[in-house]
Amino acid sequence: MAAGRKITAKIKKTLPVTGPQAPTLGELMRWYCLNTNTHGCRRIVVSRGRLRRLLWIALTLSAVALILWQCAELVLGYYSASVSVTVRFQKLRFPAVTICNINPYKYSVIKEYLSELDKETRSALESLYGFSEGKPKVRRDAEDRNATAYQYLEKVPLLRFEDLTRKEATDLHSGHKRKIESNIFHKGSTNIGDPQNMIGFQLCDPNNSSDCAVYTFSSGVNAIQEWYKLHYMNIMAQIPLERKVNMGYSADDLLLTCFFDGLSCDTRNFTPFYHPLHGNCYTFNSGENGTILSTSTGGSEYGLQVVLYIEEADYNPFLVTSTGAKIIIHDQNEYPFIEDIGTEIETATATSIGMHFTESRKLSEPYSDCTESGADINVENLYNKTYSLQICLHSCFQKAMVDHCGCAQYAQPLPAGAEYCNYKKHPSWMYCYYKLHEKFVKEQLDCQQKCKEACSFKEWALTTSIAQWPSTASEDWMLRVLSWDKGQKINKMLKKTDLANLMVFYKDLNKRFISENPANSIVILLSNFGGQLGLWMSCSVVCVIEIVEVFFIDSLSIIMRRRWQKTKKWWNSRKAKQSRAPAPGTGPGKQGHDNPACIDEDLPTFNTALRLPLPQENHLPRTPPPNYSTLRLDTTFTEQLPDTLETESR
Repeated sequence: MAAGRKITAKIKKTLPVTGPQAPTLGELMRWYCLNTNTHGCRRIVVSRGRLRRLLWIALTLSAVALILWQCAELVLGYYSASVSVTVRFQKLRFPAVTICNINPYKYSVIKEYLSELDKETRSALESLYGFSEGKPKVRRDAEDRNATAYQYLEKVPLLRFEDLTRKEATDLHSGHKRKIESNIFHKGSTNIGDPQNMIGFQLCDPNNSSDCAVYTFSSGVNAIQEWYKLHYMNIMAQIPLERKVNMGYSADDLLLTCFFDGLSCDTRNFTPFYHPLHGNCYTFNSGENGTILSTSTGGSEYGLQVVLYIEEADYNPFLVTSTGAKIIIHDQNEYPFIEDIGTEIETATATSIGMHFTESRKLSEPYSDCTESGADINVENLYNKTYSLQICLHSCFQKAMVDHCGCAQYAQPLPAGAEYCNYKKHPSWMYCYYKLHEKFVKEQLDCQQKCKEACSFKEWALTTSIAQWPSTASEDWMLRVLSWDKGQKINKMLKKTDLANLMVFYKDLNKRFISENPANSIVILLSNFGGQLGLWMSCSVVCVIEIVEVFFIDSLSIIMRRRWQKTKKWWNSRKAKQSRAPAPGTGPGKQGHDNPACIDEDLPTFNTALRLPLPQENHLPRTPPPNYSTLRLDTTFTEQLPDTLETESR
């Protein structure tokens, strides 16, 4: 046992002390770093150079900090989800509500500008259908028609087609039949059905009488209204804006009562807004004063309630054929396109509009073809509001109208330096407008290609219900009270056909948020990479950094160093050859230690010296090497010494 213990002690003394048996903490850490599977710790020890070691220390400590942070987040998330549930109630911002009378201007005020147009419209109705307002059914002959000057019917003649296939029509102004050689476009249903007894009008280019187009309608009502609106826009484009505002309905004229969130409101809570086609409109909660109202409770009692005075008796009989108001619910930063998406409110009814709010957000490129703010769209925003697809399309068409026709269309904002069309200054604008609009519908103006949808938008889903209002039981006293409230201005008894009751409210306060998230994010990509590397190669991020260091940085360093050594050796050999080459006309070559052939990294030996080349000139005799076979060794003593003999005998 003593011998075994000695051997064990000798082995322990000879081998290095490692692991827990290490005498110092530094040696213990060094042993751990050299033997652990954690790559970063090993790289700290084996890396050469102080900078590399510092980098590996920083990377390893950062990885440890990230692991601790992520593990703490996971633990906190696990316990928080299982311990408590949080429910939040929030107030919803109330949207902007824009209200317009369907009749844009008071007919009693504007009829002085429309008297000639209304006169010719009545004449066209008499010629078409043989009746006149307040007069017996009498048809005038052609001489009576020619005796009166009709400027609007002459500029855009109304035509009756007995048979559309024969391309013959009767001019309602002159009463003569004419052959239609131009293209015929049917406005309305694509299936015309009966091609007989159709009404239309003809538009021609004043500079080229052969360039014309005829637009037909299935109904005479549609034909008369479309023809009337063309001339109406031409007349309104020549009236100053201030005068048009004065001819419209004021806030006091339109609004009788107002309540919001159970509190009374008045005209000061409405912001005036002028629309070319609808005249004076008023926006509730526009946010222009910096305050946006909100509601904390759903239901009709906590929304907006207004009673509108429509005044049906002062309607334009040819411009509008329905009675009531138009409203649109929109965000404070959006433009209210009443003519496109407005909701009509009937008179003598109570209209309740319940809302559900939805906010949507889409991902931009490369996930979808949408725009964040419209700054990347090559179309000027003419509406001074937040970008939307409708704003882009209308602005694009208006810009094309100015470029092609030389003037702007009346229903849309004016571009800088442009003016509205009227046929006193622009005789061909009607024909140009219809041709351009046809190209726009067929997507030949590239507006649909230029304009993109907005990535984020807000939407209010509406649920509309109506009820008779006021009821038969309450009609008498309610009309009397409202008439008394309004009596100081109108001095007459109100009728229920002049009134409309409107309620706009949130059905509930549930805000629906829809957003797109990328199916493959950078986190998922790194997780997938980490899973594959860990499954097949047992690698981590630190291991990948090691691979980059060894196979890219170190390998590149070695290759560059070897290339540098080869280049340096080639350069030295090139200089050596140049120095060995004798210049022409020089003396005898160098000998001995000056001979270039003797230049070598190793010192010459006797054998290598024999193989040195002889100089080219002045051969000197050389000493031959000794003949070792002739050498003999002679003893110093003539006879053998006695002590040696004695040793041999032993």
